[in-house]
Amino acid sequence: MNLRKLMCLSTILFFFSTVLAACSDNGDKKSDEPSGSLTLSTEILNFDSDGGSASVTVEASREWDASCDAAWVKISKSGTLDRSGRIDVTVQENTTTSPRNARLTILSGSVRANVSISQAAKTPEPVDPSIDVPEGYSLVWHDEFDGDALDSKHWRHEVKSAGWVNNELQNYVSSPIDGNPVTEVSDGSLKINCFKAKNGKIYSGRIYAHVNEGWKYGIMEARIKLPKGRGTWPAFWMMPVNNDFSTNPWPRCGEIDIMEEVGYHPNYTSSSIHCESYNHVIGTQKTAERYTAGAEDDFHVYRLEWTADYIRTYVDGNQLLYFPNDKANKVQTWPFDKPFYIILNLAWGGDWGGNQGTDESKLPATLQVDYVRVFQNNLVSPD
Repeated sequence: MNLRKLMCLSTILFFFSTVLAACSDNGDKKSDEPSGSLTLSTEILNFDSDGGSASVTVEASREWDASCDAAWVKISKSGTLDRSGRIDVTVQENTTTSPRNARLTILSGSVRANVSISQAAKTPEPVDPSIDVPEGYSLVWHDEFDGDALDSKHWRHEVKSAGWVNNELQNYVSSPIDGNPVTEVSDGSLKINCFKAKNGKIYSGRIYAHVNEGWKYGIMEARIKLPKGRGTWPAFWMMPVNNDFSTNPWPRCGEIDIMEEVGYHPNYTSSSIHCESYNHVIGTQKTAERYTAGAEDDFHVYRLEWTADYIRTYVDGNQLLYFPNDKANKVQTWPFDKPFYIILNLAWGGDWGGNQGTDESKLPATLQVDYVRVFQNNLVSPD
């Protein structure tokens, strides 16, 4: 190859390498540039312990979306396909004595922006001297049922037809039937009533305390007088907050039964836990039962002590069930590391309550609750 051809070839190669380098540089610069822009009306939202609502306006160069990392924060989005939109933020009541924080994340293309959400702790209220607060704990929520109606701010009725669970025969409702309430508050106690209506159906009550936020760890206590009659099945128990049963079904989700009794086996109260590895369906349940003299004639105190290390239940201060955390970090054996909410109900019949039939001559029947109290350890964060 002569010198002239070699110089010409070198020039051509130099030209193409320069073009390729320029293209490569431009591509790198382009990939580093955000593919959108976001402007928020605020980056900080503060709430007191009562909770509340606030809005964040969004200005974006393209469509956008948002999510929040805390179950106690609910968001509603509008205008996500427009350049201008809004996020309505609703924060639930903080019933714990610890402040809490969450993060609202907004995305538009490759651009990300955050709003910090903080909520103050509940201010401890003066404790009635008659309330025995366990050492090292604080009273974080309680209902003494001293009024004349159930507090709808803290309690929610379940509404379901007969057969919904456990083949139970009662219909759970929230409103009176034939003028008879399924729940009522009078003379310093809550009454959950189970009765047969004029239409021949059985009605009763099932109520949830703080169903949307619940509590993680603590002492949960209730003073209860049980109903009488073959067919009754009262319970004081807990289930996980905001659980999606389609992806985390029972018993994998976990269940804590603080107190149960069936009318055909009067005054024998039991405590149980249910999880994937330990449940009655496969015969591996962790249950303890004891005769509680006068459980159907007078009030007795049923208590759960729940920590990261164990679950214990008590009747009148005497330990009934002990279930330790095996520390295997497996949801199959310890799903009890998230907030749970309190349930009180009076079932009629069903797989256990109706195991020896039902006696409708014992209706109406009433479960009475003197109080429900929740205490949490001063040194352990509930989050």
